[in-house]
Amino acid sequence: MSTEAQAIIDNARTAAMPQALALGTYWIVNTPHGVEHIDLTGDQHRDQPRRKKGTVNVRDAASFLAYYDKHASPTAEVYADRDRNTITAILDAHTAHGGQPEWQQHRVTLTLRHSDAFKAWQGISGNLLTQTQFAEFIEDHRADVHDPTAADLLELAQTFQATTKVSFKSSTMLKSGQRQLAYVEQIDAAGGQRGDLLIPDYLQLAIAVYEGATVADTVTARLRYRIDGEGRLRIGVILDQLTDVIATAFEGVISEIDAQVPVPVLRGTPA
Repeated sequence: MSTEAQAIIDNARTAAMPQALALGTYWIVNTPHGVEHIDLTGDQHRDQPRRKKGTVNVRDAASFLAYYDKHASPTAEVYADRDRNTITAILDAHTAHGGQPEWQQHRVTLTLRHSDAFKAWQGISGNLLTQTQFAEFIEDHRADVHDPTAADLLELAQTFQATTKVSFKSSTMLKSGQRQLAYVEQIDAAGGQRGDLLIPDYLQLAIAVYEGATVADTVTARLRYRIDGEGRLRIGVILDQLTDVIATAFEGVISEIDAQVPVPVLRGTPA
């Protein structure tokens, strides 16, 4: 075809009146610049989407269950992955036994986060603090401690504050489970009045491991002590069996969800 003839065809195409295309269909159109593909099948061209899709992320079990109850199909599946601290529901999962396959594109994922209280205690676990630092911490977090009582814990914090200018000499474990720390007041070079400081061997915490939990978890914080060469006391806690505590808390969330959904909670990660 000559260049002049092609130009006439192109001008005719350009001058042609626009034609309306049917929505919900796929078109292939010849243009002066080549073949153009026009896709009018997408949801943006419809009054309503053809199906639900997307992943909703929630932060507590109550929100997970509320979304599940509203949107789950009878074939929905739920997966729990402790390594990722997630529980995911595929709300449009495949049907069973060779039945109709589904899109599996509508999901809700619960991503568990540690509570502020748990993060605070975990943050000091394994560290030795000064008496003042430790006293201030337990004053701020005494509501997390179940045993000893809040009053006894406050008294202990005040005792730590009052004995910052003493020289600790020895540590003795008593039959009661308390530790007795002997000290001498630093009044002059010869030393001052002697005394003893009684400290519990552990603190029993009642804190929620995960944010949004309705039941507190039991966590044992073992107290550690060290007297340095200058008689200064360092004190801290170690959260006992921390891996087991977190695992137990995760299983508690699974049990809460498992009791309220009609399908078993599978262990693993969905495809």
